[in-house]
Amino acid sequence: MGQSYFIPFSEYAEDSFAEKRSKFTGRLWHVETPEEATARVKEMREKYWDATHHCYAYILREGNLMRYSDDGEPQGTAGMPILDVLRHEGLVDVCCVVTRYFGGILLGTGGLVRAYTEGAKRAVNAAGISEMSLFSVLLIACPYNLLGVVQQLLPQHGCAVEETDYGADVTLTVTQPAGRLTELNTALADATAGKVSAEEIETRFMGRKVR
Repeated sequence: MGQSYFIPFSEYAEDSFAEKRSKFTGRLWHVETPEEATARVKEMREKYWDATHHCYAYILREGNLMRYSDDGEPQGTAGMPILDVLRHEGLVDVCCVVTRYFGGILLGTGGLVRAYTEGAKRAVNAAGISEMSLFSVLLIACPYNLLGVVQQLLPQHGCAVEETDYGADVTLTVTQPAGRLTELNTALADATAGKVSAEEIETRFMGRKVR
């Protein structure tokens, strides 16, 4: 697994447009299992039962799983274009369904590919994108007289203080992009004459909106 990956920023988003009287609605969800993804597709089919097509694609990080369906549209004109948009954006843990209400005018294969691509792009844009990166969670026990020195130094090493506990010493719970602990501890030792160091207690993925 890499050090970072991309997921939808919103849990759910949608956007619609019309193309030659056909109405297309792209809907996008953050999902983490095949069951969640298929449940979303089923939900759309039941809720919008009168629609002509519910074409979809989903990509899951776990097991690198990808699925798509043209749902009765000519082969390769719907599910694959939706999947291509998700892959182009580098998204995982995502499910996109583009629902079509047929307006009576045939779009042709090129027109369908463009329309389903547009539906997926609009849904992605409406949801936004979050980058999930691996962070270290650190504990730093610090004497009160050195707190100011430590607090000043932390931002220079990409650290954010999540919690502060005041006991015999001050204990800071800090997050930092993974892989930078040695550099931080060298700086802490220099600044505090070896009295303060950071200890990693876990690593976890954390997100920030990038689009």
